[in-house]
Amino acid sequence: MAEHHSGPVEMGAPMDYAEHEKTYTLFLAGAKYGTIFCVALLLAMAAYFFTGIGALASILLFVILNVAGAILLR
Repeated sequence: MAEHHSGPVEMGAPMDYAEHEKTYTLFLAGAKYGTIFCVALLLAMAAYFFTGIGALASILLFVILNVAGAILLR
């Protein structure tokens, strides 16, 4: 049946804290830049659908917003 251990919980391999920190840093960067991408996409789509700026101007707005967001959040 179930085994009951009375020793410490960490019985496996030792933790690799450097790798953990690297993974956490990459996750935060991905979340940050992913959010910038989604917000820029939504704003460019709203500008295209609700104003008369056209598709090329909307794409240019998307690129400008992505670059500005990446520069501001470094």
